[in-house]
Amino acid sequence: MSMHIPRIPGIDFAAVGRQLGYLEIEHSDNENDAAVIPSPIAVLSGGDGPTVLLIAGTHGDEYEGQILLQELIRSLNPDEVTGRLIILPALNISAVREGRRVSTVDRANLNRALPGRADGGPTEQIASIVAEELIPMADFVMDIHSGGIASEYVPSAFVYQGPTPELWAAKTAAVAAFNVPYSVVVKPMLKAGSISGAADRAGVPMISTELGGRGTVSLQILNRARSGLRSLLGHWGVLKDAAASVASGAGSQSNAEAPTRWIQLTAQSPVHSSMAGLFEPVVELGQQVMAGDLVARVHSVEELDRPSKDFFAPMDGVVAIVRHPTLVNVGTTLVNIAVDHGTIPPKGNHVPS
Repeated sequence: MSMHIPRIPGIDFAAVGRQLGYLEIEHSDNENDAAVIPSPIAVLSGGDGPTVLLIAGTHGDEYEGQILLQELIRSLNPDEVTGRLIILPALNISAVREGRRVSTVDRANLNRALPGRADGGPTEQIASIVAEELIPMADFVMDIHSGGIASEYVPSAFVYQGPTPELWAAKTAAVAAFNVPYSVVVKPMLKAGSISGAADRAGVPMISTELGGRGTVSLQILNRARSGLRSLLGHWGVLKDAAASVASGAGSQSNAEAPTRWIQLTAQSPVHSSMAGLFEPVVELGQQVMAGDLVARVHSVEELDRPSKDFFAPMDGVVAIVRHPTLVNVGTTLVNIAVDHGTIPPKGNHVPS
């Protein structure tokens, strides 16, 4: 018995082995008439077992996940897999080619576009395939992000709270298996149209990440995420050797690494600039601050006699995100302060999805 998706020709999702292909995204513009934008996909299957959907390149300027998933596709043999890995290493291929958060093809944010439309523009088509075809096929989902060109995060897993006790327990267990220094938790359904929200609606456990940023790759973060990804896939039961390692206690939280620290972004977290000019960070990423501490300063470019403006922490917490480009405008987020929960995950916030 075969299983095909019309917009992913040549891939039989029921077949055992390695298959490489493309999502065919229809696009017609001034240069192209009835062309397709090919978004690469790999399917590695060893037979019966769970299905894990791995995504990177949702935003084109976030590179850690693209490297990790390209590596995984090249290094992994199907006979090492129990079940099936569906890997999309450059999901928003047009944005990846441009090295930008969103593509100039339609300037739409893929992580705000789900469930998308099969007859829509390129971003809506990709969103539709992910939401309507691939997530329902999966038992677990991971979407690998970082801060991109515009910002830098503490290296972290990133999860939506809830939406049910069962899903929240599955997410917190996955975070422990991935075991990077931080886990950022946000309210359920934080962003309309996100992949995390689509997975919640489908009842599929999912974690995302924010692995640094600044439009480049940190070797230290990449190495930590590389081992964490294999540990996570073992925890999810889709990698034979890694699963055995986890079962023996040699996996998830190794003695060499401190347990993940849970931090929470809230509506009070962002510190927005009320002045255009040059952003000077006054705190370091990961630094503990108290409410009222100086965290940023903005200097005017043209008004030479205008004093710089200071900005302060709205609450106690951890500096979780720092803007990277120095030029800012009124309304630009300079830093984000996250509530620090220590090594204990906050309770799930269970709401109807």
